[in-house]
Amino acid sequence: MNEVFRSSLTVTHAEAASHAAAPAVPQKKPEQHEPKNDEATAAAAAAPAAPPADPAAATPPPQAASAEPTTLAKANSWHSTSELTPSEVEVLQQLARRREALAARSDDIERREIVLRAAEQRIGQKLDELKGMQATLEKLLKSYDEQKKGQIESLIKIYENLKPKDAAQIFEELEMETLLMVAEGMKERKLAPVLAQLSPSRAKDITEELAHQRTLVRSARNGEKQQP
Repeated sequence: MNEVFRSSLTVTHAEAASHAAAPAVPQKKPEQHEPKNDEATAAAAAAPAAPPADPAAATPPPQAASAEPTTLAKANSWHSTSELTPSEVEVLQQLARRREALAARSDDIERREIVLRAAEQRIGQKLDELKGMQATLEKLLKSYDEQKKGQIESLIKIYENLKPKDAAQIFEELEMETLLMVAEGMKERKLAPVLAQLSPSRAKDITEELAHQRTLVRSARNGEKQQP
């Protein structure tokens, strides 16, 4: 019996040691179920989900945003005008009409300036053309004068070499202008016998015209000398 008792004690100590070595297992608390409202749950399930908020909807359109200051400006303008007296309104209207008249006048002046510039340009072109024509005419006249001068010199030599009687017969028929050019160029000793063969009236006319022409030439030369 002593052996049986000792073996029982040994088993008892071994079980106690194994229980002491094993970790303690926590005990679960009994779950407490809260009562649910069946009607609220059913309504929430039946309601459709709300759509997500659109961020663009919160931003007003640009036109609407810009239209608001314009509307306010019009309202303020009407309000300020409504506070003016009739005389002040009349003054403002007169100023507006005056501004329109000045703008119209400015446009008219600008158009006139454009027309004037175009006219000046055309006149400048015409002047250039006239200057070119003048230069051409001067060259032609110079050439003609030189040619005529050569012809007159040739005639002078011819009349100087003619007999006075023959030269006088031709002088009676020549035009005064041509005759004067020839007589002016002839030497005096050659011209005197020819004048003696002319009729008295013809000789008188030639003498007076030659004197008048020489007076004009002397006056012209004196005037050129007096000029600075």
